[in-house]
Amino acid sequence: MEIQIEAIQIAESFNIKKFRAEFRAEIHSGSTTEAFYAIEDKQRYLYLFDYGVVVFANYDAVAKSEFMLFIKQYATNFVDLDLTEEYRIETDEKSHKITVKNNFTTLPAIDSSILRIVMLNIGQSVALEYYEVLTDELISSSKMYIQQLELSGKISISKTNLLKYIGKVLNIKNSIVDNLYILDDPNLVWDNEELNVLNRRLKTNFDINTRFKDLDYRLQIVENNLTLFTDVLNVRESSRLEWIIIILIAIEIIMALFSH
Repeated sequence: MEIQIEAIQIAESFNIKKFRAEFRAEIHSGSTTEAFYAIEDKQRYLYLFDYGVVVFANYDAVAKSEFMLFIKQYATNFVDLDLTEEYRIETDEKSHKITVKNNFTTLPAIDSSILRIVMLNIGQSVALEYYEVLTDELISSSKMYIQQLELSGKISISKTNLLKYIGKVLNIKNSIVDNLYILDDPNLVWDNEELNVLNRRLKTNFDINTRFKDLDYRLQIVENNLTLFTDVLNVRESSRLEWIIIILIAIEIIMALFSH
């Protein structure tokens, strides 16, 4: 038996509560931040996360397309990027081992709990890829301003645009912090050693923890650059105010001389 899995980053977030209330299929397990469905009559599995990721298992192209049209009404800020990840699960009844490889996992048998763990890790991997793309863009733009500072000794950015840039960085940072729970192990692995082993091996395979640490480090670099840009802007604003004060004093002196 083989099950094909695909995770897709569709939007920045989903309204899971509203989706669960209006989606016709009976939920297998979930919370306010995620929803897992086992549609057993069609041998399909579906996993939604509130950070905008959908994971399909055993969905053909038509079924995926139909669902993606449906889910858009519960999405906020669509992601215009091709962020997908494919994986598969294979069964080998003769083997009693769990084998985790780059693009597939081999198990003695498959059940909904195993599928949920595999789909969870693939969903986390795609979400991290999305945040990696965002931080790469921030680092590239901050590098441009640093080069300006190196070549000309100043930054050609207005106070308004700098504040917008700071807001963008903080928004991404807050979004990542809000979704820190994606690194948490699900409750079902705590009392099941087989699921715990599978979960740990998948996290290692997808470099989940390593990638998150790298993401946090790169965001820290961007924040340090922001501090530098803010200091430069404050110096520029202070210099401008000093010149304004000097001009006003000069005008006042001139007016006093003419009045005498």
